[in-house]
Amino acid sequence: MDRNSIVGILLIAAIIFGWMYMTAPTQEELQKQKRYNDSVVKAQQEHEKKYAKFLTDSVSQTDSLKKIVADTTVSDSAKQIAVNKKFGAFANAISGTDENYTIENDFIKATISRKGGRISTVTLKNYVRHDSTPLVLFDADSSNFSLTLETDENQYETSQFYFDAVGSSFSVTADAQKSISMRLNAGDGKYLEYVYTLKGNAHTVDVAVNLVGMNNVLAGNIGQLNLNWGMHTPSQEFDHYNQRNRSTIYFKYTEDAPDYISEAASETKSLDAKTKWVAFKQQFFTSTLIANTHFDKTGADITSLNNSDSANYIKVFATNLAIPYEKKDMQTFGMQFYFGPVHYQTLKQYEGLNLEKQVPLGWGVFGWVNKFAVIPIFNWLDGFNLNYGLIILILTIIIKIVLFPIAYKTYLSSAKMRVLKPEIDEINKKFEGGDPLKKNAANMELYRKAGVNPLAGCIPLLLQMPILIALVSFFPSSIELRQQPFLWAHDLSTYDSVWNFGYVPVIASIYGEHMSLFALLMTASTLLYTWSNSQLMGNTNQMPGMKVMMYIMPFMFLFFLNKNSAGLSYYYFLANMITFGQTYLMRYFVDEKALRAKIDENKRNPKKKSSFQQRLEDMQRERMKVMQEKDKGKKKK
Repeated sequence: MDRNSIVGILLIAAIIFGWMYMTAPTQEELQKQKRYNDSVVKAQQEHEKKYAKFLTDSVSQTDSLKKIVADTTVSDSAKQIAVNKKFGAFANAISGTDENYTIENDFIKATISRKGGRISTVTLKNYVRHDSTPLVLFDADSSNFSLTLETDENQYETSQFYFDAVGSSFSVTADAQKSISMRLNAGDGKYLEYVYTLKGNAHTVDVAVNLVGMNNVLAGNIGQLNLNWGMHTPSQEFDHYNQRNRSTIYFKYTEDAPDYISEAASETKSLDAKTKWVAFKQQFFTSTLIANTHFDKTGADITSLNNSDSANYIKVFATNLAIPYEKKDMQTFGMQFYFGPVHYQTLKQYEGLNLEKQVPLGWGVFGWVNKFAVIPIFNWLDGFNLNYGLIILILTIIIKIVLFPIAYKTYLSSAKMRVLKPEIDEINKKFEGGDPLKKNAANMELYRKAGVNPLAGCIPLLLQMPILIALVSFFPSSIELRQQPFLWAHDLSTYDSVWNFGYVPVIASIYGEHMSLFALLMTASTLLYTWSNSQLMGNTNQMPGMKVMMYIMPFMFLFFLNKNSAGLSYYYFLANMITFGQTYLMRYFVDEKALRAKIDENKRNPKKKSSFQQRLEDMQRERMKVMQEKDKGKKKK
């Protein structure tokens, strides 16, 4: 390595560490961040006041009711009059015993509370949390689900009232289905009813909202019922960083493709069109509310807040939806809950809903690569019940075999350039310090006569990029890797820590508080391949800055991979080692003497310039002219 390269490396290292030092948060910035966190907490509190108002209303109204009931100086008849005045047609539902009913199948177990008549807790039976405890999507204390009922005199939340159960707890299997209904009675045969129906082989719970005679109870000027649904999403994985960065709210308008709030954002977004579904998506699991028809757009919105200070909860999700109300004597609005994994094939089964868009596979061509290539191969291998470390190994081998023709063309191009290197060096020496335009023209003429395309090695590399980038989305999003151990990695869906060294300022924000061995192996294998490839190509003084960057880039990826899926780092490590082996195998079979003879033959019978070569030469000439004019302008100054 020459002196210029060493200076270049030192300068780049100085820039990186200088950037790390300069971007380290100051005390003032830490205070600013604290104020921001406080503002998020305040926004969260305001949000809960707006969308979970029924909680405080219920407490205050219940407290006032208790005072009335406890007052021994007030007669029973006076007490009843006060209750009737305060709660109107729902006076008989304001007090009661909070009983719970369970409905379950092979996939989910849901608890329905008499208070509010809502699904208060959902447990996924086939999954556990990182500490092996049951995986609870949400519970009664961290969630809400309530309809706003507006009469001519007052406004109520259904969460305040006790519903009457029609039916009992049940368990259902196979293709059978059962139902239980929760009724909020308003007297004289009038009631609001939730009918929950569960099938034996589904992740969904059907919910029918029935309004019977309620047109005589509710205000005559309303055209919708507001539905408030929200939850604090509990931590399911040991890694809070990746959970928070992959949890958000998705939604779909009836006429558009699904959309979402940015995972990094804390914001409220208005729903400006009729909405088909809203999903509270955690990293690997989702609670999705789907309308049979649609939710109206009037006053509808969604809110996602980061809950960064909590050890037990990741995000705060909430939505305010509008159910159409037609003022009929009998009216039904159908909905469906999906409680289950964010698994592509499982969500794909619900045709026409695009629920599978909750799986972040990447945009454009990267998503197509995952959907039509990576996922089918992965699922096929999964059918053999192999360890997922072996599945990733086989997947890597298959991908490298498919890409081998591209890799071969890349190697062949580099071999031709290596054979031409003495002549290229001679041209560079001849024009050293001279006109760069003439030097480039001489090089291009050499390439033309030799029948070598200097860009032939770049194009195959570009063709491989969609697969490489697609897998960055695939592995961290693959629920199949969740809690799957391999070698020292206890969970391939997250990082494999072999040393937790704790919080270190600056380092923690860039690298993390641990050391991932697969990420280190990937970095080491990349450096090994870069070094061996440079040895293979021979030493050259061309573009020394590029050579330095080839060694710096693996360390930059290390910062990213250290916090990411061990499966992703493991794949890249395997890909590097297979590429390393392929290179030496091709070196053994590619005869450079034969290439030299072919190039000499081409020189004797040079091909006519292709239109592409001509355009390339013209572009280089124009670029060099512009650079020369700039240099002349600087010299005049």
